[in-house]
Amino acid sequence: MNRRKFLRAGVTLGGIAPFANGVLTDSYAMTPSQAAHPPRIISRPVAGGSIRDYLSLEAKRITDHALTDFRSAAAWRRLLPEKRRQFLEMMGIDSWWTEQREPPPVTVTGVVEREQYRIEKLAYESLPRLFVTANLYVPKNLTGRTPGVLYVCGHSKDQKVHYQAHARRFAELGFVCLIAETLEAVESSGFHHGSYREGWWHWYSRGYTPGGIELLNGIRGLDLLAQRAEVDATKLGVTGISGGGASSWWIAAGDERVKVAAPVCGTATLFSHVHDRTLDGHCDCMWWINTYRWDLADVGALIAPRPLLIGSADKDGIFTIESIRQVHAQLGGLYRKLGAAKNLRLIETPGGHSYHARSRTEIFSWFTKHLMGREVSPAEIGDIDDRAEKQESAETLRVFVGGSPPGNRVKTIQEDFFTPPKPPEITGTESITRERARVTARLLQETFGAFPPKPPPLDVQIEYEFEEDAAGHRFGFTSEKGWRLHGQLLYRKPLVVPAPAVIALRSPAEGRWDTRSFLLRINVPWARIAFEPRGIGDTAWGEDLNWHVRRASAWTGRTLASMRVWDTLRAVQAVRQLPEVDAGHISLAARGEMCAIALYAALLDQRIRTVFIENPPATQNVGGEKDGRGPALEMLNCLRITDLAQVAGLLWPAELVFVGKTPTTYEWAEALYHQLGEPGRVTRVDDVSRWRPG
Repeated sequence: MNRRKFLRAGVTLGGIAPFANGVLTDSYAMTPSQAAHPPRIISRPVAGGSIRDYLSLEAKRITDHALTDFRSAAAWRRLLPEKRRQFLEMMGIDSWWTEQREPPPVTVTGVVEREQYRIEKLAYESLPRLFVTANLYVPKNLTGRTPGVLYVCGHSKDQKVHYQAHARRFAELGFVCLIAETLEAVESSGFHHGSYREGWWHWYSRGYTPGGIELLNGIRGLDLLAQRAEVDATKLGVTGISGGGASSWWIAAGDERVKVAAPVCGTATLFSHVHDRTLDGHCDCMWWINTYRWDLADVGALIAPRPLLIGSADKDGIFTIESIRQVHAQLGGLYRKLGAAKNLRLIETPGGHSYHARSRTEIFSWFTKHLMGREVSPAEIGDIDDRAEKQESAETLRVFVGGSPPGNRVKTIQEDFFTPPKPPEITGTESITRERARVTARLLQETFGAFPPKPPPLDVQIEYEFEEDAAGHRFGFTSEKGWRLHGQLLYRKPLVVPAPAVIALRSPAEGRWDTRSFLLRINVPWARIAFEPRGIGDTAWGEDLNWHVRRASAWTGRTLASMRVWDTLRAVQAVRQLPEVDAGHISLAARGEMCAIALYAALLDQRIRTVFIENPPATQNVGGEKDGRGPALEMLNCLRITDLAQVAGLLWPAELVFVGKTPTTYEWAEALYHQLGEPGRVTRVDDVSRWRPG
């Protein structure tokens, strides 16, 4: 059987007919009315809104949906283990997590003696050779075990120096307090601001967030406290401000040993972050990889019903007070269901992004009540002493007097913590069918989970016809609500209809005629379609917005690239309705960064006959431009599952046509095609005009 007959027959491989029915068939199966030919030249729907409007609406949908799974206390108890597993997964530490672990190795480099307490200058290894610099404040004259507090720092330059008065006050009140610095601490100088500052957009593809490392470091800090002879391991708390406020949420949600938490200036809804653009002021540690499209209240559900005090300023420029109140109100409903309404408080303080005497004293009072069992009012408990003469110098509190220890992974953990998957072992048609099913299932859940579950009708309409150097028409269709996209069908007369068709994806910022020229060089009597995914052509936005769009998209559980994959799948479906087109003979073509879109769309559709890729990217495991311009290849978690060359190989038996310069990474796909043989075919040409169908 030759390749063409094989594809038309929909031959079953291992019980699945992948090219007869795409993996998304159920998601957008055509109704009888949709399957009819589209009307010609009638009223034209106009696309509404913008990418900002769209992302704001998607963020609002997530915010409004927060906690809706927990309709009762029983539902919360039933779902809690799986929700915590999902959280650890979105934080990227699920593969590390284990309940059975040894305390972290600790190196004490000095001790500072003071009248009421001592300060141990130490570093602990949260992972082998990943050092966390910290100071441990231990009260003197303890008569037994006492509660422990983990103070997690914000993004100040000299963190344990800047926030020392808080740790000191906890020690004066009788708590053992570990004040732990972040990856970005001056003694370590690691990286938090990947997409924010460095152009490391592939962090999203890796499923990596530095918030996950701060969560891990915090859990290991609790391990350290729990094994100290002075600490009652059943009475642990966590608090911090700004980045430390966010980490307080993460650590309390991830580790049930935390009995009381007080995040300060680290609270807001996703809707506010996107709509108000406050996320533009946040580094990458402030959110998770939003695979399951959560909001902060969903994280708070993992803390409930334990005591949670939310401290926030009423004029915070990166955490709006209205959104803070909404998170508190959402969690308030859950705490009431759990019979623990008194365990949730919101403290609002005047001014901008900062502590206030009220928030500090309320926190000290809250911890004293819930960890020590003593009622001491905020007025009685006393505030920090931040007089200059009471502060220890940076040199006094320094841990690494002689510099960072050899082999410290803090600068490389974003690389070391991730191991890309190896190409799968494929021995024949049955194994490639199994692998394709495994990969597509994971992609649909972990990478493309934000695909619309109930997309609107395509509403394909032919808008006008033309006859120039090529004949054809412009058509429009609805990709998802708010997105009316367009394509242009071209053909040279005479065209025998229904004809095979090739859909070429236009590239961002390309020349006006580039895709048209590329299509017309494909020397076969086919219908040719130039298609504009969102952000290109009619729906383009200025590249100066891309930095925000790429970050906001990821926070809402999608990426620019994954949205374009959806658009391409819908375009394929729309083209199958055009009267000139043989619906069973559709091919895809792309150049440069859009090759990634074509490859994933072909994998998910599973009915594409030929895929033309010109100068494809070697991998998605690569950074980009710091300002967000340039290729947008990132797709959430995809590199935990696969990579571009592996996707290309899994397209067998669709024909692969490599045009122009092809990276060596694709040699694996080519070798796989040769191994599996007919009906698969792979071709290399220096120009698409030299390709001939088999």
